[in-house]
Amino acid sequence: MAVEKFTDAINASYTVDGPNIYLGAGVLDGEIIAPAKVNLSLKMMNRHGLVSGATGSGKTRTLQLLAEQLSAAGVAVFMPDMKGDVSGMAKEGILNDRINERVKLLGLDGYRPNGFPVELYSLSGKLGAQMRATVTEFGPVLLSKVLELNETQSGVMMILFKYADDKQLPIVDLNDLKKVLNYLSEGPGAAEIRESYGKISSSTASTILRKIVALEQQGVSQLFGEKSFDIQDLLEKVDGRGVISLLNVSDVQNQPAIFSTFMLSLLAELYQKLPEAGDLDKPKLVFFLDEAHLLFKDAPKAFMDQIEQVIRLIRSKGVGVFFCSQMVQDIPPSVLSQLGNRVSHVIRAFTPNDVKALKETVKTFPTSAYYDMEKQFTQLGTGQAFVTVLNEKGIPTETVAVHLAPPASHMGPLTEVEYKSVLQASEMYRKYGETIDPESAFEMLSARVNASYEAEGNVTSETQRQKQHRSPSKAGRPEKSTLEKVLTSPITNQIGKSLVRGVFGVLFGTPPRQSRRKGW
Repeated sequence: MAVEKFTDAINASYTVDGPNIYLGAGVLDGEIIAPAKVNLSLKMMNRHGLVSGATGSGKTRTLQLLAEQLSAAGVAVFMPDMKGDVSGMAKEGILNDRINERVKLLGLDGYRPNGFPVELYSLSGKLGAQMRATVTEFGPVLLSKVLELNETQSGVMMILFKYADDKQLPIVDLNDLKKVLNYLSEGPGAAEIRESYGKISSSTASTILRKIVALEQQGVSQLFGEKSFDIQDLLEKVDGRGVISLLNVSDVQNQPAIFSTFMLSLLAELYQKLPEAGDLDKPKLVFFLDEAHLLFKDAPKAFMDQIEQVIRLIRSKGVGVFFCSQMVQDIPPSVLSQLGNRVSHVIRAFTPNDVKALKETVKTFPTSAYYDMEKQFTQLGTGQAFVTVLNEKGIPTETVAVHLAPPASHMGPLTEVEYKSVLQASEMYRKYGETIDPESAFEMLSARVNASYEAEGNVTSETQRQKQHRSPSKAGRPEKSTLEKVLTSPITNQIGKSLVRGVFGVLFGTPPRQSRRKGW
């Protein structure tokens, strides 16, 4: 009788009329109740979510399960590959005893191993198509966070970007940023900006410059430049299935602030550039933010305000955001309150702080008549989780312990040969493999300085002096013709438009590009 009552309660809460994805079956008193099916409405995926749990509890495979079913339903997915072990989604899984047992316990008669359309990206360009952004697109707030600037230094960064916007100086890469900083702190621009923008002290400018150089020394300077990444490429489909875009960050794991902030810049760009979509039957894109605690570490108030705004409003653009972290407490309350779908794996209560975190986590779930939540949370097995989601009416569902379904794709990394094969077949790998060096702030300000020297009768060319100190990213390249400079300059795209910047730095007004992807 108890099992029947439990099954009826779960089915009443998780039966969905419209498109949905299957998470697994309810667990009661340690027994898997296959008829108690737990489904998540695709329509509610843009109400955002959280996947949490201790290391080794199965979070990565939960993300894989969600990504696969979203792709199969025609929804594009973006997710980071933290250790390089999720690329196996590109090929079908291999049946083994453990998977067969899980399939049998869940009653999944239709389970079949399957691969999915995957696009591999990288911040270094070594492990996938190069993801990059111009410094202008990245913006002063996110860049200040990456450089770990204090409030005064962040204020100076704001001045640099404001001046560049007002004077239509494209800041494409870090060389451009250093040039603008030098020009406004010690060059001819220092007197020019004093009245309108404020004086930049030499000590502050020197500190910022040292931090920019330190960032270059970390080997991630190629993250800034052209071609910058086009967010429309995240919305691709292949044969009706959404493309799963994987950002492999295994080679920059020791620089978490950089890759976490870059992912947030993509999310901010989606928010600012995608049109309003209204209430869709399924989202256009679901965006997973792994290691979410890194986003909020030492975040200033202005930064937090913008994250909250993006999360609150981006759902109307047809985008769902799922945070992934070890503890629910890693997410600020103002953001956590907007995450309607929760999947929480086991919590290890080994210390007093763990016990406190456990009690706080339990409070974020609806109460249940079927579980001693505090006790059950510590006894969940690998691949099991407590779940509550929003039903089609936006009402939180019954809290249930779920035995999650196995992914259909390979649970592990591709082999080196397979990985290279995927890259060779990738249109994005070819598209973003080309580096463009447009005329930008470096050239424009150098020309101004040259003109100033010539006016003073100084024969020495500032450009010649700068070449001795210029980094390899701009040195040793053939001189472009005037026509080439004009055609490749970002300013050309801004004629007749005003440069309107959001706090995150993304520019409005870029027309959406049509999909050019033809197939896998």
